[in-house]
Amino acid sequence: MRIEHDSLGELAVPKDALYGIHTLRARENFPLESIKNDPELCKNFLLVKEAAAIANMKAGAWEDKRIPTAIISSCDYLYHNFSYYHQEFDLPALQGGAGTSTNMNINEIIANKALQELGLPLGDYQYISPNDDVNKSQSTNDTYPTAGHLTMIKFTRTVMDELSKVILTLQGLATKYQDVLKMGRTQLEDAVPTTFGRSFKAYASILSRDMDRLAAVCQELMTIPLGGTAIGTGVTGSRSYMDTVVDELATLTKLPLKQCDDLVDGIQNNDCYVSLSNAYRSLAVDLSKMSNDLRLLNSGPQDGLSEINLPKRQAGSSIMPGKVNPVIPEFCTQVAYQVMGHATTVAMAAEAGQLELNAFEPVAFYDLFEDARLLRKALHTLDKNCLQGITINIERCITMVEHSAETATALSPVLGYERTTEIIKESLRTGKSIRTLVKDEISQEKLDELLSPASFFVK
Repeated sequence: MRIEHDSLGELAVPKDALYGIHTLRARENFPLESIKNDPELCKNFLLVKEAAAIANMKAGAWEDKRIPTAIISSCDYLYHNFSYYHQEFDLPALQGGAGTSTNMNINEIIANKALQELGLPLGDYQYISPNDDVNKSQSTNDTYPTAGHLTMIKFTRTVMDELSKVILTLQGLATKYQDVLKMGRTQLEDAVPTTFGRSFKAYASILSRDMDRLAAVCQELMTIPLGGTAIGTGVTGSRSYMDTVVDELATLTKLPLKQCDDLVDGIQNNDCYVSLSNAYRSLAVDLSKMSNDLRLLNSGPQDGLSEINLPKRQAGSSIMPGKVNPVIPEFCTQVAYQVMGHATTVAMAAEAGQLELNAFEPVAFYDLFEDARLLRKALHTLDKNCLQGITINIERCITMVEHSAETATALSPVLGYERTTEIIKESLRTGKSIRTLVKDEISQEKLDELLSPASFFVK
């Protein structure tokens, strides 16, 4: 063991650990072993620290150039070998202090790795300090949200990748079934016929709008508060550092990052996280709506709508032989509920950030990262295990259309409203199809035209 101290006293740290006393205190104070900092957040924090060290070195912040060189090298090494060192970053995601524990965990690990590179003892902070060197010209106030932004951008892009596949599959279904008639339904009651092509196209359209919302919020997240240090004042940072650190980070990440025009605003206000949460929630709502539609259309197979067939993925009952449930849409809907709940948490966390800093960013980050994972996996399984295998019961759909009284709506321009109403009533009373009831009034050729898919849409 080695002894480290802070303003509160001393603690014994495992002698080979790269982390230090601040990490130990956080682990003791926030006992959430199952809820850890996301590895991507920690990796992105390493990039933030590397960019800061480069900017500080170029600004002439150290007389001894071995210090920033070792810090930069350590950041790069830890980033590219993160899986080997992941236990060093093992810290609860939910923590008091607005992310200070995470920032100090990163600082300690980098400092000790740099000391190790220079052949100095771990914990010898007189030469390379977690605070004075690794954290030079920085604060948790600006580095923690910056690392959060980078992580959100990466995760959101993975959601967009899976979403694009779902949209393409739906567009393919729309083309494949563009002329297959089905009954439209409003308030779960029969309406005029539509086509599966139109239905699948509508799903693709709403998800495309979700894609646009995600792209817009990704762009919003490109604006970061790095350089603001404590509460956006820039205190302890040089003008040279403040003017270049974001450019250095942009170079490392290959992202078009820019610094907040108002650093005080960028640090104290979390509306961009609410924007991302709302975009995730909108996607979740739309995903659940579509999933529930698929369950209804698949219902049966004998005594439900049974207009479509969802792929059979697993046995659906421990007691009823042969029963198969729509498990993929059910899974997606449950994911959606979780994301909707997180949206409430993120909104409350953003609202509760008093005055110059929001202390509740950790829970917002945790939920937003979790949202991305949930949505990405839900979209993936929906596409692969459900949408790609959908088939249509075409004959059943035709039968339902021709026996639906509402199909007669297409005949009213020819027969008139009153006669059409009589036909509808007779169809409901006798169960005879519309085609059978009007065969003596409208020619077969004209009837085929009136009951074709094209007749139910504006020319």
